[in-house]
Amino acid sequence: MGSIIDDGADVLSRRRFLAGLTALGAGTVLPGCQSTGGEMAAASGRPYRIDVHHHFAPPGYSSALKAMMRGHARWSPQGSIAEMEKSGIATCFTSLINPGMQAWMGDVENSKKIARISNEYAATLMRDYPARFGSFASIPFPDIDGCLKEIEYAYDTLKADGIYLWTSYQGKLLGDPAFFPILEELNRRKAVVYTHPATPQCCAKIMPYVSINAIEGPVDTTRTMISLIFQGGAAKYPDIKWIFSHSGGVTPFLLSRFQREEVEKDRKKVLPKGLMHELRKFYYDTAQGHHEGALKALLAIIPPSQVLYGTDYPFWSGRRVSDDFDKAGLSGADRRAIDRDNALRLFPRLNG
Repeated sequence: MGSIIDDGADVLSRRRFLAGLTALGAGTVLPGCQSTGGEMAAASGRPYRIDVHHHFAPPGYSSALKAMMRGHARWSPQGSIAEMEKSGIATCFTSLINPGMQAWMGDVENSKKIARISNEYAATLMRDYPARFGSFASIPFPDIDGCLKEIEYAYDTLKADGIYLWTSYQGKLLGDPAFFPILEELNRRKAVVYTHPATPQCCAKIMPYVSINAIEGPVDTTRTMISLIFQGGAAKYPDIKWIFSHSGGVTPFLLSRFQREEVEKDRKKVLPKGLMHELRKFYYDTAQGHHEGALKALLAIIPPSQVLYGTDYPFWSGRRVSDDFDKAGLSGADRRAIDRDNALRLFPRLNG
């Protein structure tokens, strides 16, 4: 049977599909990232950036949303590749386009089904376009058993690069102790966990004249970061490598308030190494947080080693991100680190 990328079919030939995944575990070399270095790749015009915030929409996911009378922004593999070529992106890591798994909240069986369909499609993208695509696998949060099974399948069979979580589920943030069994397994696997802001239930109708995600999305990112820190999950599960979207939401601007909370409420039990230790361990992507003010605020509290290039495709262009980087006064070393080198540390398979 042909590739699902070529013929658009939703049904995979499982035997061929699973056999084709074995190569993913062996490692693939990222174009432009051999020993010649990022400078030479950039000078030659070869794609070399690594985009950790790049959305996609598998056919089965799209069909399921259509059946629910819901839609999403237009996406195709060819569109992703074209954007990557225009913006100098060698590899992107896919995560479901909005509304993502939130659309099946409370529907456990369909949530498991959509996660599986989406993850298998992502693995096929990785197979059909070697080194161009990576995968952040969806899991049927908050179903504990279903999540543990999908984590196992995503890593051991599909060779996913990481796990994709929303910042909140039915009013519960990621630091809620109810989710600790999932975090324990992610910690055991030393997982990279990419997070994307959810539409919080608390604030859906406060400002109907502006998109809820313009304000509440970044705020929900900060909420979930602080829930992980102040409820103990960040320190308890130190081997999870967290990526937070949009330059950390509003965290840089509220830092002094959180420092006051740490001191006044004596958080030593859940923060044995302190607030800043945990914040500086997290990773932050630059999607829609790349203008000069946002970058300066983030880099005032976080080392450049923790910042990752992200575009928010198809909602945003990589060129706009790079153009703002040009205006931000970054050193050459910091620019290379953010564009690609920091991601190569997180995803060593791209080094071959």
